[in-house]
Amino acid sequence: MNRSALLILLTSAAACAALFAAMPASEASSAVQLLGPAEAQAALTRAARESRRAESRAARLAKEAEAATEAAQRTASQAASLAARIQQAEADIEVARARYSLARSARAEVTARLAAKQEPTARLAAALQTAARRPLALSALQPGSLKDVVYVRAVLDSAVPQIRARTAALRSELDRGRTLERRAARSLDALRTSEGTLRQRRGELAALESQQRIASRAARGAAGREQERALAFAEEARDLDGLVDRLDEVAVLRRYLAGLPGPVLRPADLSAPLPEAPIGTPSPTASAPPPGDFQLPVQGRTLIGFGARRDSGLPSTGLTLAPGSGAQVVAPGRGRIAFAGAYRGFGRIVIIEHAGGWTSLVTGLARVDVAVGDSVIGGSPMGLADGRAMPVTIELRRDGDPVNPLQLLR
Repeated sequence: MNRSALLILLTSAAACAALFAAMPASEASSAVQLLGPAEAQAALTRAARESRRAESRAARLAKEAEAATEAAQRTASQAASLAARIQQAEADIEVARARYSLARSARAEVTARLAAKQEPTARLAAALQTAARRPLALSALQPGSLKDVVYVRAVLDSAVPQIRARTAALRSELDRGRTLERRAARSLDALRTSEGTLRQRRGELAALESQQRIASRAARGAAGREQERALAFAEEARDLDGLVDRLDEVAVLRRYLAGLPGPVLRPADLSAPLPEAPIGTPSPTASAPPPGDFQLPVQGRTLIGFGARRDSGLPSTGLTLAPGSGAQVVAPGRGRIAFAGAYRGFGRIVIIEHAGGWTSLVTGLARVDVAVGDSVIGGSPMGLADGRAMPVTIELRRDGDPVNPLQLLR
C-alpha cells in the first residue's frame, strides 16, 4: 500500500468519524424523555414482564367474555379485556422508550470513542499529506535527503500495520454507530405505533363504558343513597384507616345479615311441631381465600415496598407505585365498590370489598370511573392515574390486618 492510498483511506475514515460524531439527534426523538442506562435497563425488564402479563390477562378475559351467558358478565369481561390491552400498550410504550434510551446511550459512547480516536488519526493524516506533497525524486537531490527517505520509508513500513488497525477500528465503530442509529429508529417507530394503539383502545373502552352507564342508569337509585352514606363516613373518619375500618364494619354487618336464615313459612298443619332452629349463628368474620384474580391496579416502578419506612417513620402497609401520567387503573380483584371519590390528602381513592373479609384500597387516582355499589372483576377499569403529581398506592387487608400484595401475584 503506497502513501497515496494510505492517505485516502486514513482521511476518509477520519472524515466519516467526524461527520458521525457531529450528527444531531432527529427532531422526532427530541420529544422522547431519555432514561439513564441503568434506569432504562430496569424499566425494559419490568415493562417487558408487565406487557406479557397484560397480554395474557387480556386473552383470558376475552375468552371469559365469549363464554359468558349473562350480558352483565360479558360486558364486564370485555371492559376488563380492553383495560388489559390498554395496560399492554402502556407497557409496550415503556419498552420502546427504554430501548430507545439504551440505543442513544450506546451511540453516545460510540461518539465519544470516535472523538478520542479522531485526533491522533487526524494528526497522522496531516503528516502523510505533508509527506505526499514532497516528491521522492526531489528529496534525492537534497543533501542528506536520501538518508531521510530511507528513514521515512522505514517509518512508513512500521506505521502501515498501525494505520490499518486504526482505520479498521474506526470502520468497526462507524458500523456499530449506524447499527445503533437503525435500532433507535426502530424503537422510535415502535413507540409511535404503541401510542396509536393506546389511543385506539382507550377510545374503544370509553365507548363501552358509555354503553354500560346508559344500561345501568335505571338502577342507580339505591346506589345513590349508599354513596351518600359512604361520603358521610368519609366526613366522620379522622384518617384513611378510620374510613377503611368503618366500611369494614358495614361490610361485616352486611355479610352477617346475608347469612341469616330466611323467614320460616307458615305450616299448613298448625298442629305439627315446629322445625328445630339451626345450631349456631352465622359468623360475621368468616374468612375466605384471597381473590383468585388478584393483580396490581396499575403498572409502574415501585417507590415504597410493603413494610418499608415512609417519610413519617412508620412502616408502609401497602405498595406505592409510580405509573405514567394517565395510566389505566384497574380493580385488583373481584368484589364490590365500597367507596369511590376524593379523600383528603390521598387524591381520589377506591375501596373494594372482596369475599371473606378481604378489602383492597387504591389511592392516587386522577379520575374515578366506578361508583359505590358497583360489582367489579379483577381487571375491571376503575379510572386513570395522576402519575406525576401523585403515585398510586395499593393496600390489601384481611379482617383489617395488612397483607403484602406481592404475595398474591401469580
